[in-house]
Amino acid sequence: MKTMLRCVGIVVALVALVASDARAQDRLPVSGVPAATNLPAQPAGDGDLLAITVYGAPELTRTVRVSSHGAIRLPMLVQAIEVGGLLPEEIEGLLAQRLVAEQILVDPVVTVTLAEIASRPIRVAGSVRRPLTFQADGRTTLLDALTRAEGLAPEAGGEILVTRPGEAGHPGLTTRVLVKALLEKADPAANLRLTGGEEVTVPEVGRVFIVGNVTRPGGFPMAQNGMSVMQALALAEGLTRFASNVAYVYRPTDGAAKDGGEKQEVPIELRKIMDRKNPDVMLRAGDILYIPDNRRSRMTANILDKVISFGAGTASGVVVLSVKH
Repeated sequence: MKTMLRCVGIVVALVALVASDARAQDRLPVSGVPAATNLPAQPAGDGDLLAITVYGAPELTRTVRVSSHGAIRLPMLVQAIEVGGLLPEEIEGLLAQRLVAEQILVDPVVTVTLAEIASRPIRVAGSVRRPLTFQADGRTTLLDALTRAEGLAPEAGGEILVTRPGEAGHPGLTTRVLVKALLEKADPAANLRLTGGEEVTVPEVGRVFIVGNVTRPGGFPMAQNGMSVMQALALAEGLTRFASNVAYVYRPTDGAAKDGGEKQEVPIELRKIMDRKNPDVMLRAGDILYIPDNRRSRMTANILDKVISFGAGTASGVVVLSVKH
């Protein structure tokens, strides 16, 4: 009899243990929540993915994407829940209130984490090594954005444009940041904080175009401190034999279109600059420096070449006559 009672007691204990374990498992959150739920806590925005866990209610535990109107929907809840601009902990309280108000749960325990960010795009374009768009997950600075873009390209100019979003999705204020201040001087004020929605543009450095009687005509990037006529000629590897002493700079006038707009002609006395009688002239981005041909010098050289050729021919006893028919 005692043995039978002891066996019954063991069975009862086992049943109680199994029931207790089942109740504990029922209170655990259901798996299936994305692993990327350790993103920094920040307000939810359109397109963000929220991981919602309701303890003891597996039918409510799921991932939900915020709609374009900043709302989410859960099963058994009649109305959508506005979550745009709310932190995860604020969404937790709001969901718990709604579950109680609609008599779905008595004392819900809700956990909300940010599984994926899609509402804070930062676009980096222009003269960078790898233009891209990424999401601002946590604290992001201008240097962080340039690092993601693998740095500036060789043709990058001396400034960076940061345009923040304005009202109703329109571009807002544009801030100009000097590359020298950001990278060389490491000025903290230049390393702007980015929160999402910004467009970071790195304009290409301005160019000066050199054509005419130079050894290597072409377009040359300007340094950050500008470019003078003598520096431009040095980049073009100097003048050719019959270059004119007067050059011309063709410069777009204010308000003229860059492609085919009216241009101002500025004469430059090269010989006086080279002889240090006139100061060097600074050029602007987009200038065309044209060195024309010195026709008088070329004509004189042609005559001299003919005279030398004629003299060499007569000295050898051979005279070539040209007869016109």
